[in-house]
This record gives sequence, structure tokens and C-alpha cells, in this order.
Amino acid sequence: MKPLFSIITITYNARETIEATFESIIKQSFSDYEYIVVDGASKDGTVEFLRAHQHSMTALISEPDKGLYDAMNKGLHQAKGEYLIFLNAGDTFHSKDTLTSIAKSIGISRPDIIYGETALVNNKREFLGMRRLKSPDILTWKSFRMGMLVCHQAFIVKRTLAPDYDLSYRFSSDFDWCIRCMKKAKILWNTHLILVDYLNEGVTTRNHKASLKERYNIMVKYYGRIPVMLLHLWFALRFYSAKWIKGQV
Repeated sequence: MKPLFSIITITYNARETIEATFESIIKQSFSDYEYIVVDGASKDGTVEFLRAHQHSMTALISEPDKGLYDAMNKGLHQAKGEYLIFLNAGDTFHSKDTLTSIAKSIGISRPDIIYGETALVNNKREFLGMRRLKSPDILTWKSFRMGMLVCHQAFIVKRTLAPDYDLSYRFSSDFDWCIRCMKKAKILWNTHLILVDYLNEGVTTRNHKASLKERYNIMVKYYGRIPVMLLHLWFALRFYSAKWIKGQV
């Protein structure tokens, strides 16, 4: 029988962060999962660590790739589970019972998409706070016109529903991918659980401006140029009004 979850980790020169992710997965109290690691031919000891622990993985690929989302596509193509979970190097499940809690939450209903909340941590695994954007009670593909309301790591999709990542986006293909998944989904289930601890210093964080530009273009593609322009104007007015009010206090 196919496993319930396919957990996919992407690594590249991630020796300092992969161990926390790996430990988080293998110590889960729930065992009905497969674990796939796709490495981009790391040179910093990541591959050596992975090979030393390969017995705990279903598949390990280490070869050059065309970037993060190309590697994600490789993992997606390897997966055989019912649901996909992308948990990249540095990110961890929130607790050892996270998968157990997800399985209990969905029961036999088998929704198309499962989602939850995200906590932010630093490289010492210290809690920094909750992600600024909170997951809505009711999620649809139109929800992301307000931004990426659900962190990609806390966005769990049925494998049979999931398309490949669009490689024309370098930093925000996950934003586009989530929207495409939601457009195909019929049942989206909010677990109301904190699912992941997100390491607050990823590729998107380091390339913030380029990522925002890509997200803007993705929003225009799905929601229309004029509505997106008006919405961003409202975002700007709200931001500067809040700064002005704060300055008056």
C-alpha cells in the first residue's frame, strides 16, 4: 500500500541545517510515510551526512539541478504517497506528533489539501513568533490575492492533484504552484494546528525584492492587473497610515 505522506527535502550545501530537519522527520511518532531527499550535488559535507543516514530514507538523489524548483519536481516525480509535504533543509515539524495529529485531523475524509499554521525559528531553533499571515478558516485559490496566506511547508497536497513547479519562476514558483493546486481542489481542510517550524532565512528571504516582483506577476496572471494594482495601492496606504499613526503616538 502507498504511504499516507511523501515527505520531500531539498538540500544544497545545507550541512549546518539538514540535521535538524532529518531528526524532526525520523523521530515522528507516526510511521506511515516515505522520505525522499533531493540534493543538488552539495560540496560542504551534506552528501556525506545524507549517505551516512540513507537507511532512514526511501530515496536519495544527489546531482546537479536547475535550481530549487527543478529539485522539487524531481522529488515530486519520485513520490508515491497520498499526500506531498515539502520540508526543506532547516525547516522541521513543529512536534514529534505532527504527522499523527494531521492524520487524526483528516480522519477518513481525505481532503484534497490540508493546511495549518507556521512558527518562525532562528538557526538556534529558538522561537521568534508566529508567521505574520495567519491561515484563513476557509481557503480558496482566490485567497492568495492577499498574499501567501499559508506557508508552503504547511500546505499539504494530494499527490494526484499536484502539477510540476513552473521553472520560469526562480523564487516564487511555490506561490504559483499553490494557486494551481487550489484551483483544482474541491475540499481544503484547515487543521488549526501549528504544523512546521520555519527557519527564517531561506532563498526567498535573501532575494526578497525579486521574489515580490515574481509574486506580483503571478497575482496579475490569476487575478487581473487592475484588481491587483488597486489592492497593492490599498496595501501601501494601509502601511504608511500605520507608520504615520505610530509616529503620532
